[in-house]
Amino acid sequence: MAKVFTIPVPPKLGSRRRERTSDPRYVDGQRVLVEAMRYLAQADPVKNRAAIQLISEHVRTRFRMSDSPLG
Repeated sequence: MAKVFTIPVPPKLGSRRRERTSDPRYVDGQRVLVEAMRYLAQADPVKNRAAIQLISEHVRTRFRMSDSPLG
C-alpha cells in the first residue's frame, strides 16, 4: 500500500479581489422582457394572459435571485 501525504495549505482570504463589472446585456435582456409584458398587457390583457404568464415564468426560472449582472 502507498502512503498518502497531505500538505495543508491555508486559503488566501481577501488577498485578491475580482473587480466586478456590470454586463449591459443582462440588464437589457430583463428590460426587453418587461417591456414585452407591458406591451402585451396594454394591447389586450385577457387575450394575452397566456403569453404574459409564459414570459413571467421564463423570468422567474431563468433570472434567479442569485443571478447578478455584475458577473
